[in-house]
Amino acid sequence: MPEKVLEKEERVVGQGARRLDAEAKVRGEARYADDLSFPGMLHVRAIRSEKPHARILCLDLSRVEAHPQVVCIVTPEDIPGENIVPIIYRDMPLLAEDVVRYVGEPVALIGATSREAAEEAAALAKIAYEELPAVFDPLEAAGPEAPQVAVPEAAEEGNVFNHMVIRKGDVSEGFAQADVVVEGEYRVGYQEHAYLEPQGVIAVPEEGGIAIYGTMQCPYYVQNAVANVLGLPLSKVRVVQVATGGGFGGKEDVPSHLAAMAAVVAWKSGRPAKLVYDRAEDMATTSKRHPGLIRYRTGARRDGTLVAVEVEFYYNAGAYQTLSSAVLWRGLVHAAGPYRIPHVKVDAYSVATNTVPCGAFRGFGSPQVIFAHESQMDELAGRLGMDPLELRRRNALRVGDETATGQLLTESVGLPQAIERAAELSRWEELKAEVEEFNRREPFKRRGIGVSTVMYGVGMGAKAPSLDKAGAYVKLEADGSVTVAVGNTEMGQGAITVLAQIAAEALGASLFDVQLAPVDTSRVPDSGPTVASRTTTVAGMAVLDAARKLRARVESAARELFSCDEVELSGSRVWPARAPEKAVPLAEVARWMWAHNWDMGATGWAEGAPVDWDPKTGQGKAYFVYSYACHIAEVEVDLLTGEACVRRFWAVHDSGKIVNPETARGQVAGGIAQGIGYALMEELRSEGGRLVAPSFTAYHIPTTMDVPEGYVIDFVEAPYSGGPFGAKGLGEVPLMASHAAVANAISAATRGRLREYPAIPERVLALVEGK
Repeated sequence: MPEKVLEKEERVVGQGARRLDAEAKVRGEARYADDLSFPGMLHVRAIRSEKPHARILCLDLSRVEAHPQVVCIVTPEDIPGENIVPIIYRDMPLLAEDVVRYVGEPVALIGATSREAAEEAAALAKIAYEELPAVFDPLEAAGPEAPQVAVPEAAEEGNVFNHMVIRKGDVSEGFAQADVVVEGEYRVGYQEHAYLEPQGVIAVPEEGGIAIYGTMQCPYYVQNAVANVLGLPLSKVRVVQVATGGGFGGKEDVPSHLAAMAAVVAWKSGRPAKLVYDRAEDMATTSKRHPGLIRYRTGARRDGTLVAVEVEFYYNAGAYQTLSSAVLWRGLVHAAGPYRIPHVKVDAYSVATNTVPCGAFRGFGSPQVIFAHESQMDELAGRLGMDPLELRRRNALRVGDETATGQLLTESVGLPQAIERAAELSRWEELKAEVEEFNRREPFKRRGIGVSTVMYGVGMGAKAPSLDKAGAYVKLEADGSVTVAVGNTEMGQGAITVLAQIAAEALGASLFDVQLAPVDTSRVPDSGPTVASRTTTVAGMAVLDAARKLRARVESAARELFSCDEVELSGSRVWPARAPEKAVPLAEVARWMWAHNWDMGATGWAEGAPVDWDPKTGQGKAYFVYSYACHIAEVEVDLLTGEACVRRFWAVHDSGKIVNPETARGQVAGGIAQGIGYALMEELRSEGGRLVAPSFTAYHIPTTMDVPEGYVIDFVEAPYSGGPFGAKGLGEVPLMASHAAVANAISAATRGRLREYPAIPERVLALVEGK
């Protein structure tokens, strides 16, 4: 059965979690940034703008300075390096100097002896502004009469940060061949990351440099930002990741800003400085999923063959670029979906507005367009009188097909198998009959079934190929245990378990003898950012490379120890070939190597396969490999209240070889829940550039009462030759597919078409009533 988990896998995963707890206790370390404390530590608070767009006329901090517990105040003039937090572009200041561009933008920093004192003092600041015209809607901001928001050096034209295109074939010709054409406009709003602990960092001065401790995804991003702001070489900035309870992209770029703020206070005061947001500040001032307006036009022949798609979409980037150009590019590449379409035209825009800057979020620009293209597929199926699963089956990409960017798929395309397996597990035809029978019987409730199929480019892709690399170091200790060092972070996704498994399998060691080193930029190699579902694939290959090199050395030592020509190694035991009765623990070989001064460590390196891209046409090999999924959701709608709930859910994924089925199922289950929230309930309203009620009281996320009692989760494995043991990425794909399946199920149940997220009861009732 797909839900069944092997006992051995359960023991491996459980032991890994217990090992992490035990390690924290043995070292006597706090597990989260908010638990850490250093002697003489200051608490940092940002003084923030209350205006969406204004010129700063006067910053009066005299009353702040007079507060008895304020030790340090930092304004732009106090920044020893550059007043820029570099991400992709260099447009976002650490502290606004002349103009503020969004509500909540930092203007100055306070270091006080307690958190409460810092908050009190921040409220004493007086700022005089000259208000400037503000714009909050991306379509309006892209117009020629809009006030200038974007820093000109970071924008292509006006407030348009980036305009990207795909041009494949001739869409005019394609639509001329179409028997049926559907069009639609779709809107999505913000989505909040809702990670467990809010953003938090501590900066500690060290001799000639500084150390940063924080919850984060990308330590080397943080190192670069802090070095830039302090004017230090990278070698003088040490970054240590502490326990991170989820990131979902929200801890990719934002920790660089927090770390730089804490660092300048620590640098000026000469004392440790701690900056930990409360939930309200975190939600009000940090990045979100980009709101978007998406327009689609799709054409097909009578037999369901897709012939053309034309897409135009606008993402609200907020006041600064942050990661928007990369988010937009991924949305662009995925806009046509996982289908064979000969004629494709896509125009994608990221636009600056006077709102909080948006950034990375699980799926990274693709969920917005997936909502639209999967809605279009269901609308086409309805117009053609065709089963929506069958329409996807006929058009799904296969080996030998070309993507919308003209990339030839030569291996590892498991989407057709995923569709068949999802149909089998859900008993598709019986399920449809059950739903029809329920809807005939029930006057006040109605059920619907929704399908989605998606593809996901693994890794950084042709937008940032220089980041798709990883280093690793694997060391055999003298007692036979193994230490693995990589620069990728654990944040709940199971990376420490999977990377340990890869090392253990390649080295012939027991999993329980393998330990991942804590992530500290002075101790681990740069393995690239922990983003884009790349850790297993790219960092895993680096670990595999190092472990194989080390194994060859261990086998050579064992041959000398046994005075034989061939040895075998498995489960941390070594023996002469065909003589298992002579087996000795790996520890014995390790002690021999140590005593004879052998090198007991090995470095590994990996990089993504070559990619290429023509920005003028949007054609090229966008990613080195893709993962795929097919999701099916059954939803029940209350026709009187508009409430919708997901009753049952089936998810089938192709992520190549699944290294650890249990943690993989956890990833899928979590992504489904996050997608249900995106589709049904997560709404964060903004008025005049200010987020309304940024708290979990008003912003609802799914609880155990909002998800099905059980998911049916399975995998079809289409191995990728460039991944460790054939593995590909998984982490982001479940969210990408789940929300669209839920949205299509709601449309089927209401017999209307959901065109805006989230499907709160008011919107669902409007669909029921045909509005």
